[in-house]
Amino acid sequence: MIRFTSALALVAALAGGVAGSAQRMPAPASSDARDGAPLAFRIDEGRNINAFVRDGRTAAHLLLRSGDVPRILSAFPAGNSAVGLWFDKIARPATWTLDTPPAPMPMTDAKGRPIHAVQAVASIDAPVLRFRQAVLSSIRVLRDYEALGKAPAEVLVQGRYDPDLRGGAGMVWKRDRLDGAPGYVLSIRGLDGTVVDKDGIRAGKGGRIRIAIVAGSGETPLTPLGGDALLTRAARADPRARNALSYLSYKEKFLAGSWRFDTYFGRDTLMSLRLLMPVLQPAAVEDGIGAVLARLAPNGEVAHEEDIGEFAILRNASEGRGRIATPVYDYAMVDDDFMLAPVARAWLLDAPRGRARAAAFLAAPAGQGMRQGDLIARNFAWVVARTAGFAARPDYRGLVAIKAGRLTGQWRDSEEGLGRGRYAYDVNAVWVPAALAAIERFAASGLLDRYGTPEERAVMTRAATQAQAWQRAAPPLFAMTVPNARASTDIAAYARKVGVPSAPALAALGTAPLAFNALSLDDAGRPVPVVHSDDGFALLFGSPSPADLDRSVDAMMRPFPAGLMTDIGLLVANPAFAPAAVQGRFGATAYHGTVVWSWQQAILAAGLDRQLARRDLPAATRERLASARTRLWRAIDAAGAVRTSELWSWAYANGRYIVAPFGASSADVDESNAAQLWSTVFLALRPPLAVRTPQ
Repeated sequence: MIRFTSALALVAALAGGVAGSAQRMPAPASSDARDGAPLAFRIDEGRNINAFVRDGRTAAHLLLRSGDVPRILSAFPAGNSAVGLWFDKIARPATWTLDTPPAPMPMTDAKGRPIHAVQAVASIDAPVLRFRQAVLSSIRVLRDYEALGKAPAEVLVQGRYDPDLRGGAGMVWKRDRLDGAPGYVLSIRGLDGTVVDKDGIRAGKGGRIRIAIVAGSGETPLTPLGGDALLTRAARADPRARNALSYLSYKEKFLAGSWRFDTYFGRDTLMSLRLLMPVLQPAAVEDGIGAVLARLAPNGEVAHEEDIGEFAILRNASEGRGRIATPVYDYAMVDDDFMLAPVARAWLLDAPRGRARAAAFLAAPAGQGMRQGDLIARNFAWVVARTAGFAARPDYRGLVAIKAGRLTGQWRDSEEGLGRGRYAYDVNAVWVPAALAAIERFAASGLLDRYGTPEERAVMTRAATQAQAWQRAAPPLFAMTVPNARASTDIAAYARKVGVPSAPALAALGTAPLAFNALSLDDAGRPVPVVHSDDGFALLFGSPSPADLDRSVDAMMRPFPAGLMTDIGLLVANPAFAPAAVQGRFGATAYHGTVVWSWQQAILAAGLDRQLARRDLPAATRERLASARTRLWRAIDAAGAVRTSELWSWAYANGRYIVAPFGASSADVDESNAAQLWSTVFLALRPPLAVRTPQ
């Protein structure tokens, strides 16, 4: 039994003092929190209240979901764990109020082991809530339950009515982890006459439900990074982004996003490090790169995600290894394998701060008799070996395909994200050439002469020749040109279909053909005709010719639905030139459809800065780039209210685009994270003077 000792008395005291609290009470200022210093902030988005706290060894994200299917959820970076309570559908939508934000509380389980818990008080304008299901486990399990309504039977637990929860009666759900380690707890107690029992929650005389919530996890906490241990003074003064980044940053790893991705993702870590690099402390950059290296496959592939905590136990048991918590790493993605080299180059070779520390970083031990440099050499050798076939015979069949039996393989990792293509543009036209060029630079630097096996070092010497072959032959396979008459017809038809004006798009197109790079190639090497934002990668990691720059920037910056630009951001996809079936899979409710992803705008903004720093571009190209940067930043600023979110959608009304939080609509396939790692990268980016506002 978990002991609710003095902790729930604290809840009672807190509850008694906040009866008249407003819904949007200010969170404590914490943007300059140092290592381990308290951090507390709140982000309200769509139907969700998101309240974050990190204090000592406790870190938690409390989410209250309003609407006709209310939900309470608390996610913990420790072990990627969570507790959640889903309610049955109610007659009319109801809205949560967070009366007292979450605060850490001491707790132990029946065996005296620590449970890292938080307490909060919330109310909702509903007379009755009926319990549907409580789920206490890994965030991966709760994600699946939210999407599918199912969870493994062995993790489900029945609630227990407790008539004496230190000041009132209520319900408790608790259990150990499946391997017997400290587990999870969730309790709900009625306040102000609210009744909580096995039937659900019923409001008191005022007709409003008010409850005390306690949520906790026994998983091992992480070591927080924050303040001067994380950011330099060069970082922008953006409290929301600073808070989100601090909450997601730990010495062991950076978390991809909360609540849904509260753990390591290789791609997210590498891209965030690359963009934040100018304002991160050197040790934080190296912690992030080290986390990627620690999870490399034996053959050198980069891990996409990790199964840890109870999700690892479930997977190990299902695969015959027993109920053990040994992490299981996912190597299904193909883009992250080629990101490590360009990011390592940016820090260890190109950045003066990183270059000064490169020798020490590479020599640092990485376990099992390996050094960091040995692990980097392992990945580099794998990259060169993996890309040799296309360099020898430049045919689409030699490109890097997503892995067999899958529909996902790069950052557009929903099943429709690549338009059911097999060969992604970004992987083959950008990442492979960039990785090979970076490996060539490392070989010339001599930094890796002492690392890896003799065979790995020999393989790496082929990088220069292969880089030239890929740079020359891969991008043209994705080039598309649509005749003007057909493009005009397609734009007008798609604009009518999605309810936006076509005139601005048609005016931007003019009389010229429409040229862009296909999103992907299908099994037969045919281009998938979807305009996309991945050209931003080419601007940040490559050196395109002036003609290629003009083409890419024009394709992205034309008004939607000729290109990707809207008033509230750069869309990541535009299927106006694709068949109707493809268009139907890329709508504004699709995860990688006609929606805005914050980090993709950051990639393009940083890429435009990088290209404008070149001295070999003609004046007309520079003018086009500068104009694109100004327009992009105006759109970025227009959506500032959701800037740390994972993504957002839109509506069109009264002659303008309006931000629609992703997940607020029941038609949306999922919900967005309020705090997303790579959406904090604007801390390292500054708008041009034409759109800069005082800070």
